[in-house]
Amino acid sequence: MRKHALTAAGILLAGLGLFLATQGGRAEARLVHTCSATDKAFISTAQVNLSSLSLFAQQYLNGDMKAADVVAQARQSADVVDRTEPRDPSLLKTRRLLNSMFNEYARAIQAKSKKRDAGPHMYRAYGLANFAHDVLIEARPELKRAGCDVDPLL
Repeated sequence: MRKHALTAAGILLAGLGLFLATQGGRAEARLVHTCSATDKAFISTAQVNLSSLSLFAQQYLNGDMKAADVVAQARQSADVVDRTEPRDPSLLKTRRLLNSMFNEYARAIQAKSKKRDAGPHMYRAYGLANFAHDVLIEARPELKRAGCDVDPLL
């Protein structure tokens, strides 16, 4: 029942998003990408924090890291990424998505460590990661032309 509700909500939101994106049939305004020093700093910071959390998560899965340490790293990563100031609209969106992803991942590991269902949090974390990936894939050519390489985040 819950899956059907999520699927229906997803389809409804996707349809609404498509309608709003096309403004009911009118052409969408072209997104202007930038590559400022703060955009480059965001890319570098996000890459380091994604790599760090990936390492912590792998160590946790191997039994070499405590859940509390992974939770702390995920929350720290969320805070660090949130303090960046990218100017590019796609990187701003990615920052919000990554911040939420890190926090959901922390909630998932915390739930698992307390023998609760981590599934909903992990599902959201992966969904947010996928949304961030999609945003970066779409913006990648224009960001590259502007001088920002987002490949390390993909």
